[in-house]
Amino acid sequence: MSEHRATISWQRTSEEFLKGRYSREHVWKFDGGATVLASPSPSVVPAPFSNAANVDPEEAYVASLTSCHMLFFADFARRKGFVVDSYDDEAVGTLSKNEAGQMWISKVVMHPRIKFSGEKTPSAQDEDQLHHDAHKACFIANSVKTEITWETH
Repeated sequence: MSEHRATISWQRTSEEFLKGRYSREHVWKFDGGATVLASPSPSVVPAPFSNAANVDPEEAYVASLTSCHMLFFADFARRKGFVVDSYDDEAVGTLSKNEAGQMWISKVVMHPRIKFSGEKTPSAQDEDQLHHDAHKACFIANSVKTEITWETH
């Protein structure tokens, strides 16, 4: 098994913290050296206390699910003899309220656009099976209760 680490750093920059008037911008640092500017979504915390240019946790969650799916898809395609040239996805996560009135990302819909080359290309059925296999294998998808689907063209 393995461990995966992230360091989150935030500093108060306002004297109005107790009034809720403070920036929520912060930094994510990863063990490989990547640093990501983060913030709550402006749909959750309005500007100027958030920064739309930074990654928010909801976007990161959607990206994490989609990235994991893509990595397994590409590997499973390779194992079947399909050459993947590119994989682009504009995934969308939906924030809604559950039965208890709590906000959660209830659904993520992926919209993968995949280009293949080579002598052997997958049928629509092959491609759909690759998505099912990738979904079943994805560590992140296996860790959450969000409904995850995909729509291919």
